[in-house]
Amino acid sequence: MLLACKYEEVSVPVVEDFIVISDKAYSRKVLEMEKLMINTLQFNLSIPTPYVFMIFSKLLKLTRRCVYDINKLYQLEQLSFFIIELCLIEYETLKFPPSLLAAVAIYTAQCTHYGFEQWSTTCEWHTSYSEEQLQECSRLMVNFHQSAGSGKLTGVHRKYGTSKHGYAAKTDPANFLLEARY
Repeated sequence: MLLACKYEEVSVPVVEDFIVISDKAYSRKVLEMEKLMINTLQFNLSIPTPYVFMIFSKLLKLTRRCVYDINKLYQLEQLSFFIIELCLIEYETLKFPPSLLAAVAIYTAQCTHYGFEQWSTTCEWHTSYSEEQLQECSRLMVNFHQSAGSGKLTGVHRKYGTSKHGYAAKTDPANFLLEARY
């Protein structure tokens, strides 16, 4: 818990506070264990996930400047996040770097939203991925989108099927991306 607080919180709690909260079940050994864990991990507490690339994506910021209808922008962003969250539970996506997954989620959302393939040279420049490089992963994402409402793992579909997320899960998938071109 102490490591998690140090990673996420702005102000780090004092060890003595945890000792009091736990009714003195823990002692100074907490600090020793924390030191051992941090050294074992070599201070690598996290790796960038596709979500990090989505949040800090220049492409999403660029899209914000190019799309003047705020509702369309919101729908596009929600659809991008829906698609990327679908990938978090699929083993097939582990072979792709997180930056590619984020770029493909945005690409697939744009294609889904606009009904045609949408990847400009500006998008390519900001992500360093060509449209051809996005195709394989995009087809996977469309398949995930198609089957999101069925099966055992439907939490993401239920989450993005609400008004809070603009009913992104109810958007029809971009089936035309399933046709192999490259």
